[in-house]
Amino acid sequence: MIRPGWKVLATDGGAVGEVDEVAGDDNEDIFDGLAIATSALGKPRYVPAEVVVEITEGAVRLSLTEAQVAELGEYLEPASSETIVPNSKGGLGESLGAELREVEGKLLAPTQRHEHPMNMWRRIAFYFKRRSG
Repeated sequence: MIRPGWKVLATDGGAVGEVDEVAGDDNEDIFDGLAIATSALGKPRYVPAEVVVEITEGAVRLSLTEAQVAELGEYLEPASSETIVPNSKGGLGESLGAELREVEGKLLAPTQRHEHPMNMWRRIAFYFKRRSG
């Protein structure tokens, strides 16, 4: 429902930034929070879902003041994860084959195990994404 580029408003109605990204899981209908841009190319800040008090078309109102928004921490991209399900055919070598596939998956396609800050290129991409609507 919330889109990048929407205005983010403090409790007094003053604009404190724009939505960069919605954090959560669309498939599971989970809203975790927002990444908001408080400046054109500055690092996005993380706004937890608990402080969002109102969502209207084009705007998100927070229960925070402008000063509190300025103190929010940097938004960290979620760690990637992937589940690989082997084709189970049973048999004597099945357990060894599963272990080999797991090792192969970690070596050839490792997943990130921690959150990390957004790099400059990603921030620039989000800036243009917000501008284009």
